[in-house]
Amino acid sequence: MTETAPAASKFIQHRGLSVPTFLYGTAWKEDQTEALTYNAIKAGFLGIDTANQRRHYFEAGVGNAVKRAIAEQLLQRSELFLQSKFTFVSSQDHRLPYDPKADYDTQVQQSFASSLEHLHTDYLDSYILHGPAVRDGLSDADWEVWRAMESLHKSGAVKLLGVSNVSYGQLQGLFKQAEIKPAFVQNRCYARSQWDAQIRQLCRENDALYQGFSLLTANATELQKPGIAGIAKRLGCTMPQL
Repeated sequence: MTETAPAASKFIQHRGLSVPTFLYGTAWKEDQTEALTYNAIKAGFLGIDTANQRRHYFEAGVGNAVKRAIAEQLLQRSELFLQSKFTFVSSQDHRLPYDPKADYDTQVQQSFASSLEHLHTDYLDSYILHGPAVRDGLSDADWEVWRAMESLHKSGAVKLLGVSNVSYGQLQGLFKQAEIKPAFVQNRCYARSQWDAQIRQLCRENDALYQGFSLLTANATELQKPGIAGIAKRLGCTMPQL
C-alpha cells in the first residue's frame, strides 16, 4: 500500500474544490470493505469512491473506516474527498436504499440521506449518477434524477455532481441541457477505445474531470505485452503499481 501513497496525496483544483488525482475504489470488497478502506486511508489515500448500491458496494463499511480514521486523528473530514452515487433500481439488488415505488426525486433524497448516514458525514464532495436509465439518449427518469441531484448541490449538501457509465451522446446531452453541468465523468477505461479518447476530449472541452476505472481488470491483454513488462522490470515495481 505504501507505494501508492505519494500519488494518492496529490490534489488539483477543480471548480473551487481540491480533488485528489487518485481515488480508492471500494466496489466488490464486501466484508473486507472496512479494513481495506481504513488501510487505504492510512497509506495516504485522501479520496474514496463508493456507491449506495449494496449489490456491488458496502457503503456502510466505507463509512465505518472513515469514522475510525477520523477518530484516530489520521485526518479530518475536511481533508477527505468522499464520492458516492445514486443507482437506479435496475442496477440494484433487493437491498434498496429507497422506496422503489416513490417518485425519482424522493428516491434520490432517500438514497442520499442513507449515504450520509452510512458515511457519518453531513455532506458529500461529489455525488454521481451511477449510469443513465436507458442505453441510448437520456430518459425522463434521467432528467428527474439529475434535477434532484442539482437541488442537493444547490442546498450545499453536495459540492460537485458527476455521471458514470455514460456514452458520448448522453454526455453531450447533459453538458448541453443540464443547469448544473457534470464536474466528473467516471467510465470504465479500455485500451481498445483509445482509453475513452472521445469522452475525455469532451470532458476537457466542458471543464469536467475524467475518472477512469477498471484500468487493470479491463485491460488484461494490454498488461501482458512485453513492453509493459519491460517498464515494470526497469522500474523495479509490480504490474499493478506501474
